[in-house]
Amino acid sequence: MKLLRSMVLWWLAASIMLFSAAQAQGNAASSPPPFKAEELDALLAPIALYPDSLLTQILMASTYPLEVVQAARWSKANPKLSGDAAVRKVENEPWDVSVKSLVAFPNVLEMMNEKLDWTQKLGDAFLAQQQDVMAAVQRLRQRAQASGHLESNAQQVVKTETQYIVIEPAQPQTIYVPAYNPTVVYGAWPYPTYPPYYYPGVAAWYPGTALVSGLAWGVGFAAAGAIFGGWNWGHGDVDIDINRATNIDRNFTRNNTNVSNKWQHNPQHRGNVGYRDPASRERYASQRPAAADRGEYRGRDGERGTRDNLGGERGAHRDTLPGERGGDRADRSGQRDGLPSHGDFDRGGQRNNAFEGVGNGNRDLDRGRASTSQMQRTGGHNLGGGGSYQRPSGGSSRNFSGSGGGGGARAGGGGGRGGRR
Repeated sequence: MKLLRSMVLWWLAASIMLFSAAQAQGNAASSPPPFKAEELDALLAPIALYPDSLLTQILMASTYPLEVVQAARWSKANPKLSGDAAVRKVENEPWDVSVKSLVAFPNVLEMMNEKLDWTQKLGDAFLAQQQDVMAAVQRLRQRAQASGHLESNAQQVVKTETQYIVIEPAQPQTIYVPAYNPTVVYGAWPYPTYPPYYYPGVAAWYPGTALVSGLAWGVGFAAAGAIFGGWNWGHGDVDIDINRATNIDRNFTRNNTNVSNKWQHNPQHRGNVGYRDPASRERYASQRPAAADRGEYRGRDGERGTRDNLGGERGAHRDTLPGERGGDRADRSGQRDGLPSHGDFDRGGQRNNAFEGVGNGNRDLDRGRASTSQMQRTGGHNLGGGGSYQRPSGGSSRNFSGSGGGGGARAGGGGGRGGRR
């Protein structure tokens, strides 16, 4: 009897050890490796030539993709607001201060919202490999400078401090956001396997300008009050101006930074979006709301959790968006297997698997457009449920497309939308 009991105990102990080993191996296999230097260069290519302060705030905001979606919706619903005027209007929104600051730059928010897969990867990289991200920015700036496309002008001041290239606004009160094609400004791209991300929509930011010769410039944003962050290149981190941040968000305090006023991620603004790497999950899990903890996924499943949550976020706020009902429907149905995005970055002709499902979205979008066109011809007759259709106004529709995938139509101004079906 004792022998039998000993054998059972031995068998249980061995089983537990084997299970633990298999679980550890499985967790290791499911955890993606760190981003390689060439991957980071491809990720940072669309924004590495932005002014330092704006670039840091984009990276901070990218760690809160759900709030980026909400801020982009707000921006679309308020098309006449930008710069400091827009920032003042979102003072009472519950978003992180970095997200609030970006309503000053609606074209930037547009890109981040349209390309949520890219935005999330950008945030993941910044959280886990901040110094590597900074090194990638410097490599890209060196390439742009060597190719003759990065220099001081009426919009920016480009200077070298020690071994770092710094980009600052030429006029502190006015921030200019350049539009450019990475395949042009950086010269010959050295990583054929990792071509640079590119959002074709930037070509429509400044109508009448050409991107073939380098950087294109539009009207600057009066957004000095929206700037509160900046690189500390020598130390590999981001400095926060507490007073400026507090002017944007009265709830921002020194508790939101470390003792040296360096930026630190706030998991309370992350929602149910999972973290890509185990170190970030372990670091921030205890600081997240209980609901977020229940929604957390491990490894690659975290990305699926993000997709589901972002998709639900879009659906939950569909009534707040002006524009075409069909386009909204495309966002939800066309991206079932990926983050809800309106199109692909062009990556040297290679389709990114993260954007699978866009074809279905485009078909729904076409049906939505046809429905909108029919309502316009019939003079906005009442729809089922008592709703009515109003003709979009306050701006023209812009269509973004590129070789990487189809772009969705963006309805101009604060146009009305169809009633519920």
